[in-house]
Amino acid sequence: MIKDTGRKLASAVYDESANLPANIDEAIRRRAYELYEEQGRKDGHDLNDWLRAEAEILQRNSRTIAA
Repeated sequence: MIKDTGRKLASAVYDESANLPANIDEAIRRRAYELYEEQGRKDGHDLNDWLRAEAEILQRNSRTIAA
């Protein structure tokens, strides 16, 4: 189980101008699913897909805030 600590960080860097859905979890969920599809819908990589998606979304969002 993934701890809930990431949600506080995600909320802290969320910027409405970043063109993300209002719910950052939904943005991460969508990107994780894209990664799943890009890998040919192979099971067993859900945690890695989620963590990669989370990192991408948070990094993209933090760059928007810094700009």
